Amino acid sequence: MKFWRGIVSAAAAICVGTAMSASAQIIDTPAEFAVIMDHETGQILYSKRGDELMTPASMTKMMTAFVVFELIERGEISLTDKFTVSEDAWRRGGFPSGTSTMGLKPKDTPTVEELLHGVITMSGNDACIVLAEGISGSEAAFSARMTQIAHELGLSSVNFVNSTGLEGEGHVVSAVDLAKLAKMTIDKYPQYYAWYSLPSYTWREYTQANRNPLLEVAGADGLKTGHLESSGYGLTASAVRDGVRRTIVINGLPTMAARAQEAERLMRVAIQSFELKTIGPETVTLPDVPVWLGNQTSVPVSLAEPVKVVGHKAAFSKAKAELVLDKTIRAPVKKGDVVGTFVVTLDGQEPVTAPVIAEADIRKLGFVGQAIAGIGTLMKSENKPAPEEELKGG
Repeated sequence: MKFWRGIVSAAAAICVGTAMSASAQIIDTPAEFAVIMDHETGQILYSKRGDELMTPASMTKMMTAFVVFELIERGEISLTDKFTVSEDAWRRGGFPSGTSTMGLKPKDTPTVEELLHGVITMSGNDACIVLAEGISGSEAAFSARMTQIAHELGLSSVNFVNSTGLEGEGHVVSAVDLAKLAKMTIDKYPQYYAWYSLPSYTWREYTQANRNPLLEVAGADGLKTGHLESSGYGLTASAVRDGVRRTIVINGLPTMAARAQEAERLMRVAIQSFELKTIGPETVTLPDVPVWLGNQTSVPVSLAEPVKVVGHKAAFSKAKAELVLDKTIRAPVKKGDVVGTFVVTLDGQEPVTAPVIAEADIRKLGFVGQAIAGIGTLMKSENKPAPEEELKGG
């Protein structure tokens, strides 16, 4: 990556290559909602209505499971705790409901670990309700806790009114927040995330296959499908190839087959068409930054840390980088002081930033030096040409 240097006002303009199309114009999908996220950086690489509220259906169960993981870590419950299946859980989530089920029966006493498998692999609505009732006393109370914990995690779009993802007024989340939740699950609970890749799970005599169509694709290892008549077919999925992990979220597709086909295509695009570039202090030369009232008029600067930028391969040809100074830099300046921000922008994506630091000490001028600097500024001001209307004479 080569850079050229110049100063525009109080900023350095650093361009990367020549102009071409942005990723947002290169990629499209028939899904109503779609997001591609780079796992390492957390950058959203592509978004189609990604910040809009949508009905997540059974992708809700990612949050149900995550809350249970959190409560296990806090010591509030354990994997070996047993919860009793209520008549309500059986009727609304078991075989009588005609929905996805773990196959539980009233008065069964599965462990938390068994119920988690029922949620993650079997997509059992009964397993969700039993966990909710066993932990919080009612599904409504557990759903409120799900929403609270989601907001604490920064997933501000979440409003869950049940633990299952079944129809519920106001039960919504954004695709971006589902992608963020997937990243949190993978990073914080790898021991449980491995369960998302199990091909099937059996509770007593009932076996249910994992519905995630991407598990048949090389590198894919989770997470969760979803389907309701009101939402269409959706999927949150993650995959690793050659050490690169990407996560996709799609929703609103018309059929199960369309979901499988589009998930495979979009994941292939996510892995192959995007790349990560690292801009380090040794790879970019920044212009010196002006310093006011210092024994030197400027200070050399550098990146405080490498900047990792992920984008569509074509979009890098139109990348822009800037050194942004949010205020006048006044002496004294110490080596290592943050004096600005390095901002890299690719079309269709949020800017990536990193601090810029001084590479030398700049002492403050003494009284005489400040006086001379002030006189110099005054002289420049007095010597400025008069405004055009004054020159015309009046």
